[in-house]
This record gives sequence, structure tokens and C-alpha cells, in this order.
Amino acid sequence: MAVSEGLSPDFVIGDFDSVTAETLSAIPAERQMRIAEQETTDFEKCLLSVRAPLILGLGFTGARADHTLSVMNALVRHAGKPCIILDETDLIFAAPPRLRLDLAAGTRLSLFPMAAIEGRSSGLRWPIDGLVLSPDGRIGTSNEATGAVDLAFARTGMLVVLPADQLDRAVTGLLSAHGLR
Repeated sequence: MAVSEGLSPDFVIGDFDSVTAETLSAIPAERQMRIAEQETTDFEKCLLSVRAPLILGLGFTGARADHTLSVMNALVRHAGKPCIILDETDLIFAAPPRLRLDLAAGTRLSLFPMAAIEGRSSGLRWPIDGLVLSPDGRIGTSNEATGAVDLAFARTGMLVVLPADQLDRAVTGLLSAHGLR
């Protein structure tokens, strides 16, 4: 969001270590939440501060790989907080222990583990039953749905990646898994 182009965010959360004084002066003080500690990223500060059934994060992929990776880390560290990261191509969220996604056959679904995780699946072209997925071993990219997908994981730490046009289905599945729908 470009304040220099006359746009103004509804609210800004972070430590403000990378924003100019000029930009901050264009945002009313009552719409700023400064959290000075340096133990968490600005994205994580938002996850911990925003109270909503679901958070939709835009602009958190692509610009810098280290920032994108820190967002993925925060997603799995706070997997109990439903949040979907969306860009032009994909959407990404931390899988809850059980998840049902009503997907059409042929829909791309990738599973990327941020820790060693076992799981079960139905509705995937290549089932994950009996596999241990891990970031330094087997991962589950470019799988595809054969219809509705049911996933169950032994622990948190799994990221689900879907095409961006599956946002409605991801929202429905994620809210349902968290008992919010």
C-alpha cells in the first residue's frame, strides 16, 4: 500500500524499523500499533495482535526470500490461528491436524513440511499414507486432487499450497477445521 500514492492503511502493526518518518507521519497515530520488541517479525506481530476468524495475508511472498521463509515459519508456529497467504499464483496456509478440502479432480495441491510429519490422505493422486514428509527429505509438491481431499496429520508443521483460484475452498476447509463454520 503506497502512502505516497494517496493510499492509507486502516491499521499498521509492527516495530516500524523499516518505515520512514515521512510515511508514518501520513498515518494517524491512532491507526499505528508499535510493538518495539525484536523477537518476532512484523508479520508475526500481526498474527499475534489481530483478532479475526481468519487472516488473509497479501504481499508476503516474492520480494525477498528470507521474508517469505519467515512468514512460512510464523504460519506453522502459530498454526492454531487460521491465516492464508495469497499471491497472484498460489495460496498457502498451515494445515490443521484434520482438513477437508472440496476440490475438483485435477486441482494441484502441494504439501510442504516444515518439520518431520506423518499423515494420511484420501482424494490425492499420490496418497501420503505411511510416508514421513520432512523439509530435509521427502516433500509433497505437485500432487493433485482426485476429488474431495481429506488430510490428517500427526502434528502441526505442514503447509498446504493450492492455486490462488481455490481461495473459497481453502477458506471453507480451514474455517471448518477450526470449528468456525
